[in-house]
Amino acid sequence: MSQHGKTTSEEVDDRQLELARAEGEAYQRSLRYMIEEVAHTGDMTEADEYVVGFAQEEAEGLYEFTGDGEFAWREPGDDNCHLEVAVADVDDGRFVPGAEVSVRIADGDGEEVEAATLPLLWHPGLYHYGANLRLPGDGTYTIEVRVEPPTFHRHDEENGDRYGEPVTVTFDDVDLKTGQS
Repeated sequence: MSQHGKTTSEEVDDRQLELARAEGEAYQRSLRYMIEEVAHTGDMTEADEYVVGFAQEEAEGLYEFTGDGEFAWREPGDDNCHLEVAVADVDDGRFVPGAEVSVRIADGDGEEVEAATLPLLWHPGLYHYGANLRLPGDGTYTIEVRVEPPTFHRHDEENGDRYGEPVTVTFDDVDLKTGQS
């Protein structure tokens, strides 16, 4: 447990903490399923106040909200990799929204081949940050994920001073498979 283990306070009681942990356990089961069963590859690690995980699949079409009350389906174009990043609370496992998440992907020589800021993506099974990207091809890469602190307000004088520092995690020797689904 992190330095911010959640405790009861004027803002939260034992039952609410229990429900938050149950929600986080369900999110973590969905994340593990995405990484282990659905995606080509993936991994997760703890970093300060977060659990950061990634899953990689072939590039895929996505709906985009056009701003005029309509949706437009967008095919991946020249993109050939879909990278998903989950950011969760290390104490209870719940998804952390509102962070700025960016990735840097480097080839075996350490040369950057792609970099992007990943928007929040709604998925019917798992909220995550993600985007379609363009890689040179199948291969072994290093994925660096940087999480900037979310700017949302935090309830609770006892438990609310969390997610205040950026973290960077690196996943080395990741076998990425390119293509489109």
